[in-house]
Amino acid sequence: MYHYTDGGLKNVWLVNGYKQHKTPYGEGISINDLDGLGVAICLALAKKPSPLTGAEFRYVRSAGLMQSQSGLAKVLGNNEQAIARWEKSGKVPRWADKLIRLLYLARAEGNAPIASAIERINAIERAEKQRIVMKEARSGWASKIEPQEAADCGIV
Repeated sequence: MYHYTDGGLKNVWLVNGYKQHKTPYGEGISINDLDGLGVAICLALAKKPSPLTGAEFRYVRSAGLMQSQSGLAKVLGNNEQAIARWEKSGKVPRWADKLIRLLYLARAEGNAPIASAIERINAIERAEKQRIVMKEARSGWASKIEPQEAADCGIV
């Protein structure tokens, strides 16, 4: 068995689905279907009966929800220092433990509104400064998002 320690996980072992090989730097491991493994680990963590450790919480946040500490803090109505502290100390509040599991399971099982909300937060995290350009049409107002640098900020 191979002890899988990605993301600081300490309790994940692979029975198969990997190959060991020699590299110029020592033993190497190739994992078949790495994306599928990540999903399976996140599902197992979300469904485990005991509280999540800090490393497990971080794994679900980063690999499962693809959220930064800042992004998850916005979802939870908290600050990124609190998220970092929970992950480092391993003292994850019960409510945050339950909520991250709920968010991951809803996203993994195809809950469109939750998946859409998480994707919007991810997009906000990656976005540069933008402006909303409104245009009146016969059918009503329409909006368009443009990068702030694309045009001057003067009023026309």
